[in-house]
Amino acid sequence: MASTILFFLFAGFAIACAVSMVYQKNPLYSAISLVGVFISLSCIYIMLAAPFIAAVQILIYAGAIMVLVVFVIMLLNLDEDAPLNRLRYLYAVGGGLGLILLAQTFFIFYAVMKAPKQVVDQTETVGRTISIGSGMYTEYLLPVEIVGVLLLMAIIGGVILVRRLEPAQLELVVDNELEARNEGDEKDDYRIVF
Repeated sequence: MASTILFFLFAGFAIACAVSMVYQKNPLYSAISLVGVFISLSCIYIMLAAPFIAAVQILIYAGAIMVLVVFVIMLLNLDEDAPLNRLRYLYAVGGGLGLILLAQTFFIFYAVMKAPKQVVDQTETVGRTISIGSGMYTEYLLPVEIVGVLLLMAIIGGVILVRRLEPAQLELVVDNELEARNEGDEKDDYRIVF
């Protein structure tokens, strides 16, 4: 009984934060509402005996991904836009899709209530950290290592792409660009803005 109450509490909080995320006009407030959705989902994962997935939800999504989203929002410096009156028909489309989603939700709720109850062994739950770790480093060791090498290659590629050039190398790049533009007389004039 208590788990049902907690589930509806966290699910209601997730739905409220999701509605707030869509309703907010300020993108920063929307991002904060999305963090609320992620936190409530991680609480639901904990109730489903999946602590590893809950921790990943907090660390990766509510932490790292949302920091990137907020950074992009701050970088873009979005201004207030005038409301678009020409897209009013989308309210009807959104309402129709919302009714379809509500019907699917009630169908899934009905199907779950009619399904036979099965006893779950708490010691053998798939979402436990020890079962995930033993699977990653025994049966799925090769795919984990391949993903690690691919991520390392992506990091090295990103560092190479964004590395800063030394001043001598930068002058060489500018000289080559000026020669390509046939502006060789300005070749050694470094008053040109880089």
